[in-house]
Amino acid sequence: MVSAIKETENERETCELGFHMGKRAKAGHVYTLVGDLGVGKTVFTKGFAAGLGIGEPVCSPTFTIVQIYEEGRLPFYHFDVYRIGDIAEMDEIGYEDYIYGEGVSLIEWADRIPELLPEHYTEIKIEKNLEKGFDYRRIMVCEY
Repeated sequence: MVSAIKETENERETCELGFHMGKRAKAGHVYTLVGDLGVGKTVFTKGFAAGLGIGEPVCSPTFTIVQIYEEGRLPFYHFDVYRIGDIAEMDEIGYEDYIYGEGVSLIEWADRIPELLPEHYTEIKIEKNLEKGFDYRRIMVCEY
């Protein structure tokens, strides 16, 4: 169910939306990020991390699968499952300890592992529309 649709005109606005969602994030919640390459998932994540009070640089953990940040008000587990070849790789890194733990999990490319998602999570889907400008983004937030 779509709970909100936001439109952003530049990276700053996308980052700010992430910041506001990070400020409201609660322990144990899972957020998923869905969208094409270059749509702004990492920009959103940087804002989300800042909203959690994380000051260190945030980058996409494409080759490590999960990056852990513990300096904010809650532990933050940032996943990028783009390169997952088999869901067994998620078992190898102990994903359940993160997703069902006391921190906040954000999973980029989560549509590649739907069978591993918890019953309740928040999906953030980011889309471009070049007719509205290069930096325009339509961001849909859905609660499951």
